[in-house]
Amino acid sequence: MIGLSRTGTVVRTTSETKVEARVDIDGTGKATVKTTIPFLDHLLFTLATHSLVDIQVEASGDLAHHVVEDVAITLGEAMSKALGERERITRFGWALVPMDDALALASVDLARRPFSSVDLKITNASIEGLKSEDVVHFVNSLAPSLKASLHLRVQYGGNDHHNVEAAFKALALSLRQACTIDARRTGAPSSKGAV
Repeated sequence: MIGLSRTGTVVRTTSETKVEARVDIDGTGKATVKTTIPFLDHLLFTLATHSLVDIQVEASGDLAHHVVEDVAITLGEAMSKALGERERITRFGWALVPMDDALALASVDLARRPFSSVDLKITNASIEGLKSEDVVHFVNSLAPSLKASLHLRVQYGGNDHHNVEAAFKALALSLRQACTIDARRTGAPSSKGAV
């Protein structure tokens, strides 16, 4: 896209996990994901499919919580690296997504001021074998590593799987919009001159 290579690769190795993440912001939504956690894999496939960001993640670790957290950190860092100086991007993105009984909304600002607010209306302790608190923790770990403000809300829904999947679809569409190059812009999408 317009001569830019918006890709990023990050490897994170700790005493608890090893994670490698690669993204191509201007991809086609292809995902190659292996985290050892099936529901997390499903959410990452969903994120790739609807953001059109190509995502490759390979992760292993001692505990599911550590894997979820470090996948979020590594993925966010890879996306941040791919965005570079964040010049010419749309910067903001938002989406409202229905999925059966669930309705989710997301809003994203890529201005390097990390913040997250998450309410997924989850009622059970786990979803498809993954602790519900770890799903929320994923988003809360993604925001600072991506250097983004992420607001994610489920308005209503009676099925936890649907609530979370709708939220990740909304997040994906918001990121797709925010990462898009604005052909009319020549620099940073900010009145300050930098993001």
